[in-house]
Amino acid sequence: MSIFWLNGKIVPPAQARIPLLDHGLLYGDGVFEGLRFYNGRVFRLAQHLNRLVRSAAAIALKLPYGHREIASAMREVISAYRDLHGDEDGYLRLVVTRGEGRLGIDPTGCKRGNMFIIADQLALTDKSVQNSGARVVIASTRRLSPDGLDPRIKSLNYLNNIMARLEANAAGADEAIMLNSIGNVAEGTADNVFIVGRGVLKTPPLRDGPLDGITRGVLMELAKVEDIPCEEVSLSPYDLYTADECILCGTGAEIIPVREIDGRAVKEAPGRIFMRLRTAFSALIDGETSVASD
Repeated sequence: MSIFWLNGKIVPPAQARIPLLDHGLLYGDGVFEGLRFYNGRVFRLAQHLNRLVRSAAAIALKLPYGHREIASAMREVISAYRDLHGDEDGYLRLVVTRGEGRLGIDPTGCKRGNMFIIADQLALTDKSVQNSGARVVIASTRRLSPDGLDPRIKSLNYLNNIMARLEANAAGADEAIMLNSIGNVAEGTADNVFIVGRGVLKTPPLRDGPLDGITRGVLMELAKVEDIPCEEVSLSPYDLYTADECILCGTGAEIIPVREIDGRAVKEAPGRIFMRLRTAFSALIDGETSVASD
């Protein structure tokens, strides 16, 4: 059972509702963050909240609560989830909508946003895929261009990604990788993409359309610590097909190896670089969440 926090308090599922005239529901007008907690503590909370603030500023949305209030609400939700399920690890979805207003896309009448937090479990793939590797396809649905909607805005409108995900489902794949308008790799439907070629870890630069992922940044940090060369460089489907390794990462996905791309077997899955990064990632999580950091 999920735990729901809505506009200042934990509420029963039957009361976890927003108005039908909320612009977040009507038009996808709002922002969100997906976060994970381990050992009862949110991983990289400050980075997530800072990104939330930037996303809100980019769409001229005033957040109804500040950092401290949101952090306190998350602690309350995690505590309630632990009491209900006895589980110290889980997933949080933090959503801020534009709020209730009039019909029509003009948000002027939306006086105050609604904020809610959901605590539950989330796994984008099952354990067998996380260990043996995902099967992915390259979607025909293209990632929206940054000059249309900046990918750094984590908005509630995910229809572009959903269309690509439907392609993965139709192909019997675990995930789809999206290209941008000029055919370079952007991201997965819910994760960032890395490849390994000749010992170098590579990921698309933000100008090519990926989300500025928190886990993406963590892997780049860990690569530096582990003395693994890492580059932000434009990638083509050819680079995916000929890579030694391919890795998906994100808050929901955590870290997943890829074993097949469009029916082509990836050389190493899971590969040596993946195994080093996963070990370092687990150690980092444990180190950051096992001690008090408030």
